[in-house]
Amino acid sequence: MAQLRIALAQVDTTVGDLDGNAELVSSWTKQALARSAHLVVFGEMTLTGYPAEDLVLRRSFVAASAAALERLAVRLAEEGAGEIAVVVGYLDASPTPAPAVGRPAGEPQNCVAVLWQGRVAARSAKHHLPNYGVFDEFRYFVPGTTFPVFRLHGVDVGLTVCEDLWQEGGPVAVAREVGVGLLLCINGSPYEQGKSYHRDELCARRAREAGATLAYVNLVGGQDELVFDGDSLVVDAGGEVLARAPVFAETLLTVDLDLPEGAGTGVGPETGPDGPVDAGDGTTMAVSRVVLAADPLPAWEPRPATVADRPDPAGELYAAVVTGTRDYVRKNGFRSVALGLSGGIDSALVATIAVDALGPDAVHTVAMPSAHSSQGSLDDAAELARRQRTRHSVVPIEPTVAAFHAALAAAGGLHGLAAENLQARVRGTLLMALSNEHGHLVLTTGNKSELATGFSTLYGDSAGGFAPIKDVSKTNVWALARWRNARAVARGEVPPIPEEIIVKPPSAELAPGQLDSDRLPDYSVLDAVLDDYVSHDLGRAELTAAGHAPETVDRVIRLVDLAEYKRRQNPPGPKVTSKAFGRDRRLPITSRWRERDHSAG
Repeated sequence: MAQLRIALAQVDTTVGDLDGNAELVSSWTKQALARSAHLVVFGEMTLTGYPAEDLVLRRSFVAASAAALERLAVRLAEEGAGEIAVVVGYLDASPTPAPAVGRPAGEPQNCVAVLWQGRVAARSAKHHLPNYGVFDEFRYFVPGTTFPVFRLHGVDVGLTVCEDLWQEGGPVAVAREVGVGLLLCINGSPYEQGKSYHRDELCARRAREAGATLAYVNLVGGQDELVFDGDSLVVDAGGEVLARAPVFAETLLTVDLDLPEGAGTGVGPETGPDGPVDAGDGTTMAVSRVVLAADPLPAWEPRPATVADRPDPAGELYAAVVTGTRDYVRKNGFRSVALGLSGGIDSALVATIAVDALGPDAVHTVAMPSAHSSQGSLDDAAELARRQRTRHSVVPIEPTVAAFHAALAAAGGLHGLAAENLQARVRGTLLMALSNEHGHLVLTTGNKSELATGFSTLYGDSAGGFAPIKDVSKTNVWALARWRNARAVARGEVPPIPEEIIVKPPSAELAPGQLDSDRLPDYSVLDAVLDDYVSHDLGRAELTAAGHAPETVDRVIRLVDLAEYKRRQNPPGPKVTSKAFGRDRRLPITSRWRERDHSAG
């Protein structure tokens, strides 16, 4: 057996910031070197940030990425880090000759490289390209057909990229065929509720299939709607977890491994064929070998590995929306945010998320009471602002609303829903004015249940730059509020959200005595139907067969389908479920398909 100390660098990159991301690699490589690691591994497309979307179609960006990689290799050697192997994801162009029949050379590829002693010692491209959910990689990349193996201190190490682990065959099958001792998988795997447990099962299964220890490193941080949770881990060849990094935190996970020595010289077919290998997915892959350091190291006493605990589901979800909000604000150059604080549960949770993400001095809360706002709501908003020390102000909107009504009197005036929505639009206008004046990013406070059913006002409460809870159902809004308060109590702190806000019946307070329940089913009922209809694409007959009341199903389907045009105009927000509005669920606005008309039920 041979020994290696590997370091998994779970870092937060920024798309397009080649210099900044290279600085991250340099900084974390030095930390790995200080821990005497022999190998440090970074996530998918670390050098460019991920996903770079249509930027990858610009030849200038592809060339800049490839050049940045070469500079980084030289820089690391000059900084004294030439003797640690650095595995990093980046963007490159497909080689000549073309990698696939009918495809030209020079197309973008999602690549991984090994940097060693001032040079790029090995490189290859992602083999399996995902084309579902938020992924459009068939649009951007051509697949790789080479499986790279590099020998480091006597151990043969293979490389894979993200989706290569999720699909059958491909690099994992080749890894077993050629007998690698360690299989590295670099990832840009976005967070969604419950996904981490599927990853655990997947990594264990693939390690057993490859017959090798598997190290999985993931990105962390927010990129537009996507949030990466990290959760990097190492499993042995039997699928047992040896080490795990914490979620939603930049960190360096260092692990000492006992691994089988590679056979022969490491440059020929001693451990398997070097010609085309059947990848088990209808393709063949060439094996590319390189020797970095042939001989095993002298033995040492291994350090104990760290297996970080995961938070409970509510804590994990809360960390996701906080991370997504913090990084969207920070990476887009904003120093502060503003939001309307109504005294209701949604705005209370968004304010709490913002304070946890940015600190109270960066959060400006504005109460904008109308003639229908209750004193209790005003008091609750003020109490939340006091507890969380936000920069709070009160701007009554009744004079402005009255001026609009007067201006529109000659045109017949506003009544009913139009009059209600005017109040929301005045509030939206005031918040955007404050944004213009002070440079705040306006946070909207609508949840997924409201977005689904159109229970929001265009250019009113939906006006803003970022929507922290747009993928969080109303029932989860309550759950997160209670979780956050319980966490504060456990730490001996005052709960950030007053209990009165959590227990009061939800209301937009746009009309006397108004409650959400006047227009929507009870949220526990509504969210169950929405989950099946939106997340699982069940039709009407399937929804009723699942036990949902037919009259509720018809009502919810109608509300969801009619609101598509509204959702297209909503700001981005963190994706935290398996199917978020926008990136995941894309339906035509103009459509005459009616689920009810085509139901067998």
